[in-house]
Amino acid sequence: MRHSPNLLSPSPKHTQWKKKATRQEVLGLYRRIFRLVRKWQAASGQMEDTIKEKQYILNEARTLFQKNKNLTDTDLIKQCIDECTARIEIGLHYQIPYPRPIHLPPMGLTPLRGRGLRSQEKLRKLSKPVYLKSHDEIS
Repeated sequence: MRHSPNLLSPSPKHTQWKKKATRQEVLGLYRRIFRLVRKWQAASGQMEDTIKEKQYILNEARTLFQKNKNLTDTDLIKQCIDECTARIEIGLHYQIPYPRPIHLPPMGLTPLRGRGLRSQEKLRKLSKPVYLKSHDEIS
């Protein structure tokens, strides 16, 4: 059975539409972060904590958006969008802007057939939650 080349590869028009939709989604997230900062209140209720947390949110957003502004792979862009959305939702839920740390004891993951430290490092990387994917890279 032969397939038409048009069915297997997306048309340039479809690709442009997808890029435009992704761009709109990214810009929408950026605007959402700035709206969130305007309304943000620290859980402690202290004005200086609120100011520090607002500044952290702005710096974190600017850093990550600048770092990722040249991405062209739609899958990587989608991962960044998912991470941003997760961090916003977790921040709103727990009322803290900082990423929630994960605690995995050394050698705490089941190794693949006893391969030792390398497999542990790989398992740690794979077990990292979506909201922490870029955290170690910028901190």
